[in-house]
Amino acid sequence: MEDDVASDTPKGDSGMRAGVPFLRSLLESPMSGEAIEALSFATIDREAPLHRFTPAQWVVVRRMIHATADFGLMEDATFSADAIDAGVAALRMGRPLFVDASMIRAGLSLARLREACPAYGPDSIVCHVADEEVAAQARESGLPRSLFAARKAAPILDGGIALIGNAPVALLELNRMVIEEGIRPALVVGMPVGFVHVEESKRELMSLGVPFISVAGRRGGSPLAVSALHALCSISVCGSERRRAVPSGGERR
Repeated sequence: MEDDVASDTPKGDSGMRAGVPFLRSLLESPMSGEAIEALSFATIDREAPLHRFTPAQWVVVRRMIHATADFGLMEDATFSADAIDAGVAALRMGRPLFVDASMIRAGLSLARLREACPAYGPDSIVCHVADEEVAAQARESGLPRSLFAARKAAPILDGGIALIGNAPVALLELNRMVIEEGIRPALVVGMPVGFVHVEESKRELMSLGVPFISVAGRRGGSPLAVSALHALCSISVCGSERRRAVPSGGERR
């Protein structure tokens, strides 16, 4: 029996003691949330291979890696040349944010947004996907709600920031408005996820000449969109030259 117990003990986990909750090691040697965050970023910096990103872009990509533990994002994260400058400028001016999902609205930190611009408030983040009229339009047309939610947001999308982390149809509708109606967002964080219309929506976005941050392929999601925006908030305050000291997204409210 002793041999069986020994064989079940995890190997290579520093501080693991048989029969003792691992939390005890944290209680005995306390680390604050900030210290854990800093250690996480140091780990990413140490393990990341050489990359093609500018210092400011790396702030964003590293934050996205921190949110997912996925170094594969280094291959697929894509920026327009003006994305960082355009996004930071829009945040500092307090431009409104359109989000395609309630999950993104819930994940965005007003505290971080207010560090970029004190004028930000709850009404600065707009999500129409649950609006009754949007749901009615979707039922009548047989099309996704996300299309009509993006269409309803047209007044703020022109000059605003778009965060699309779920619905490719929302991005397709935004792309259409750029092409057909001349709408010009300050920045599009276009990271829908899935298997239908996803890659097409991203490729079209990248061809439009608007500032964008995206992830090529099928990957995406709310955590990536939120982490990218939080990284831009940090850049707007600290600048990319302090990238090793920039904390990660999602925890501080």
